[in-house]
Amino acid sequence: MYDIAIISGDGIGKEVMASAEYLIDKLDLNFSLRYGEAGFECFKKTGTTLPEETIKIAKKSDATLFGASTSTPGKSSPIINLRKELHTYANLRPIKSYKGVKCIRDDIDFLIVRENTEGIYCQVEYGDDNKMIAERHITFKASEKIAEMAFKKARSKVTCVHKSNVLKKTDGVFKESFYKIAKSYPQIITEDYYVDATAMYLVTKPQNFDVILSTNLFGDILSDEGAGLVGGLGLAPSGNIGDKNALFEPVHGSAPDIAGKNIANPSSMILSLAMMLEYLGEIESANDINKAVEKVIASGKTMTPDLGGNSTTKELTKAILNELI
Repeated sequence: MYDIAIISGDGIGKEVMASAEYLIDKLDLNFSLRYGEAGFECFKKTGTTLPEETIKIAKKSDATLFGASTSTPGKSSPIINLRKELHTYANLRPIKSYKGVKCIRDDIDFLIVRENTEGIYCQVEYGDDNKMIAERHITFKASEKIAEMAFKKARSKVTCVHKSNVLKKTDGVFKESFYKIAKSYPQIITEDYYVDATAMYLVTKPQNFDVILSTNLFGDILSDEGAGLVGGLGLAPSGNIGDKNALFEPVHGSAPDIAGKNIANPSSMILSLAMMLEYLGEIESANDINKAVEKVIASGKTMTPDLGGNSTTKELTKAILNELI
């Protein structure tokens, strides 16, 4: 029995989480679900975007599923804060092309490994009437740790992405740490590119990447670009991994413009569920879900509007389930 924290959040986060819960129930996964609140609606009700009770629930769970949250003016992001509270230092975002989805190439299959605790997302900002300053924190310890994760995930190659020609000290630390860890993995090909060049290479030769390693902000931006290559954020899952806790979420936001319309693509949430199952050691169940999503998308019969169809969130969820039972 696994204790799983469920945090639906706002907007379509609730709708795609309902899809994940539907599969959990119908597949009779050995989960005990615990529920927590976070996000803008939570703030309006409680005065905080991330209650202490939610943090406690997540910390005590074997893993956490998070839907999406709407930004709250003047308040820090609940998902960023939850990642920090759980010490999930590695953000893993797989980018994969699917048959049945129009994209640049049909052989895209790489993983973005993003440092999740430092960089400019440390949210240290200050200033006066004349200027504002945002600090960027990069340490050798965190850089080496995330590089280690990248090499463990690699099949053949790790590409380090940085901007050390401009950010000589902070990205200098990141690049130096990458090559230090690389010495322990002589069988893995290594290369490094500036982030602007990488953005171009993702469009011109995405099939050449295996694992992309980067800092927090750069990894965040590149992962959305990667999702755009393979059909959009509706097919983009992610996992946040720490030494003791793990948090899984779709890459997309709360999409208030389509919330409540039952047209959100639940695939990224369902693929995030599969990532969570893999993390928990339930490899067969994870593979089954991944294959079911692939089959449904490849058939082209049940597609939500973002993929060019007119199916609903619930219809796509049920189609995936039908492939599993």
